[in-house]
Amino acid sequence: MKSDFSTSAASLKGVRGPLRSSELVLTGPAPTAAAVLLEEAADLLVVDRDFVAALQTCQRACQSLAQAEGSLSDSLEVKCSLCVVGIQALAELNRWREVRPWVLQNYHIPEKLPPKVLELCVLLYSKMQEPEAMLDVVRAWLQDPDNQCLPEYRAVAELHLRQVLLPLGYLSEAELLVVDAATFSEDQRQEALQAISAARQQQKCQHSASTEKTQVPDQEGTSSSKFLSLLTLLQKFWDFAVRHFCSLPFKKSILAAVLLCVLVVRFDPASPSSLPFLYKLLQIFHRIRGAVFSPLYQVPTHD
Repeated sequence: MKSDFSTSAASLKGVRGPLRSSELVLTGPAPTAAAVLLEEAADLLVVDRDFVAALQTCQRACQSLAQAEGSLSDSLEVKCSLCVVGIQALAELNRWREVRPWVLQNYHIPEKLPPKVLELCVLLYSKMQEPEAMLDVVRAWLQDPDNQCLPEYRAVAELHLRQVLLPLGYLSEAELLVVDAATFSEDQRQEALQAISAARQQQKCQHSASTEKTQVPDQEGTSSSKFLSLLTLLQKFWDFAVRHFCSLPFKKSILAAVLLCVLVVRFDPASPSSLPFLYKLLQIFHRIRGAVFSPLYQVPTHD
C-alpha cells in the first residue's frame, strides 16, 4: 500500500508533475514568512522526503498567511502552492482521506478553491476510487458565477464529468452539465454526449442482467411456496378427518350411516332385496375401520 501512495499525487494525469523546490522560489523584493515556509516545505517534500515535517510546515505557513497583511494576489498564489505541497504530503503518508477536510479548512468554502487544487483533489479521490467525496465540492464550485468566468472552468467541468459523474452513474446531471456549460465547444459537447450515451447503455444492460438473475429465484420460490401450501392444506384436512372419526364410536358411525341410507334411499331393511346392499355397506365400513384404526388399536404380535 505504501508504494501506491509514493506516486499518488505526483503521477496524476492533468497535473504538471511532482513539485520541485526550484519551481517554488518566488521572485520579488522581499519574500514573506509564508513564502519562506513554502520553500522549506517543498525542500522537505522533494529533497528530504520528510512528509510529516512538510505537512507541519505547510500548516504553519497557512496560519502565518492568515495573519499577515500583504498583496492579495501573492498570498493567494502562495496559499495555493502550500495546499499542493500539503496534498502530496498527505498522499505520501497514506492519509489521503484527510485531503478534502484539510483543504476546506484552509479555504473554508468550496467556491474559493483554486482550480489547480480542485483538480488535484478530484484526481486523487478518483484514483483511490472514492470520487463521491468530491461530488458536492465540485458542484458548488461549478455553480459559482465568479468561477464560470475563469479560463480553467472548462477543464474542471470536463474533469468532473469524466472522473466523478460518469463513474457514479449521475447521467442526467452529466447531460445538464454538458448542455448548460457555455464554455464547452461543439466537438467536446458531442464527445461528452456520446460518452454519456454509452454509459447509459451499459447501465441498462447491467440492470436487465441483475433483473433476470433475481426473477429466476423468485419464480422457484413461488412454485415451492405453492407446493408447500398445498401439502399443508392436505395435512390439515387429513388431521381433521382423523380427529373427526376418532372422536365418534365406530358403531355409532355405522348406525348413523345406515339410518341415513334408510331415510334418503327409503328402502325396507327387512326385505330380502336390501340384504346384499347392507352386507356390502358393512364390508365397506369394516375396510375403512381397518385402514384408519389399524395403526392405533392393533397390538403387534410376536411368534
